[in-house]
Amino acid sequence: MTETFTLTAKVQKKGDWYISSCLELDISSQGKTIEEAVSNLKEAVELYIEIEGIDLPVKRPFLTKFKVKGKKTEDKKTEDKKTENKKKN
Repeated sequence: MTETFTLTAKVQKKGDWYISSCLELDISSQGKTIEEAVSNLKEAVELYIEIEGIDLPVKRPFLTKFKVKGKKTEDKKTEDKKTENKKKN
């Protein structure tokens, strides 16, 4: 019997591409748009499940958040204004 399962996708922009990753199965794909990246990931996951004979549902990863300290990157306009002000003084 075929059922539909919901998996988790993480999508990040890398240059001109969107990289999509299935967190439960550690599989990734890419596309020129978010929609294409997720569609390609879905296809890759379906093939992986079929070829490897993976039983669903799979356990979801434990996700949490944490904080770290670091220097905030300023945007280009702010940096240009600071450079311009230094030149005037």
